[in-house]
Amino acid sequence: MPEDLVSEALRRALVVRRPPAGLVVHSDQDSQYTATRFKDLLARHGAVQSMSRRGNCYDNAHAESFWSRFKAELLDGGSFPGLAEAKLEISHHIAYYNAERRHSALGYLAPNHFETQLQTTSQFCPA
Repeated sequence: MPEDLVSEALRRALVVRRPPAGLVVHSDQDSQYTATRFKDLLARHGAVQSMSRRGNCYDNAHAESFWSRFKAELLDGGSFPGLAEAKLEISHHIAYYNAERRHSALGYLAPNHFETQLQTTSQFCPA
């Protein structure tokens, strides 16, 4: 995975979501996440980088679980006829995953609903 792809995806997410300073971005130790451009982008947005220990997938269990479910639910043993179809289906699946798919780890709420609920709970909101 090229470093510029990872940095551009993070840049877009930061622009769209505008998280407050202190956002924790967790990754493994692959070169794209240790690259200067990626680290500078995190610093400019006040984000904190958290990395798995080298070779320890259990440090990144939530992400590993996401990708496992993503592949199982989206691909279901098949493939896409072309890049355009893959992009469209991935986009639709991510939208569904965040807006509608309930997650047991989030009290059976969809991630967007959980985030909204978290933001409206004064205990977790920054002062």
